[in-house]
Amino acid sequence: MEYKRCFYERYIKRLVDFILASTGIIILSPILLTVAFLVRIKLGAPVLYKQQRPGINEKVFTIYKFRTMTDERDINGALLPDEVRLTKFGKMLRSTSLDELPELINILKGDMAIVGPRPLLVQYLPLYNEVQRKRHNVRPGITGYAQVNGRNSISWEEKFDLDVYYVMNISLLLDLKIFFKTFQAVFRREGISSDTSATMEGFMGSPNRGDDEK
Repeated sequence: MEYKRCFYERYIKRLVDFILASTGIIILSPILLTVAFLVRIKLGAPVLYKQQRPGINEKVFTIYKFRTMTDERDINGALLPDEVRLTKFGKMLRSTSLDELPELINILKGDMAIVGPRPLLVQYLPLYNEVQRKRHNVRPGITGYAQVNGRNSISWEEKFDLDVYYVMNISLLLDLKIFFKTFQAVFRREGISSDTSATMEGFMGSPNRGDDEK
């Protein structure tokens, strides 16, 4: 199935995202400032975590998040595992999704959307098959279809299936459904980690790397 931009995605979605992000920054500014202060006190500087991520059409951008981990390293200077560096405070930020709030800046810049497939690591790009690669046909989002259907508790293949489903069926109704289900998932703190990792195991490529359409 070929991807075609619908009227909503082409003309309405970006405007709505810009308005919501602008409003959100203003309304949530006390929370943003409070979290920034606590991150500085508990985890040190810098307050923001910056990383290169692939966005729409695989164009790389800098994502902004609040730090949730320390910079603890071993005797050789290598960062310690996530489960060691992820503090109790950092876990709270992740479980409540407060660490994602600086991504509102990314939305204003046009790098991201409110709803869309989550932006993953640049090194995953060569590992996608042609179907999975379709997740980059739209702007990545703060929340997405995979995030409200399991988040880190489901496999990579399940995540990508949900991402591609969203891309091929994008609509205002689906965005509203995901948006409101996000609050439910955050409230229940669902799918924060996988069964074997403090966050999510790295993607190593699908067992079947074939490029056949599903």
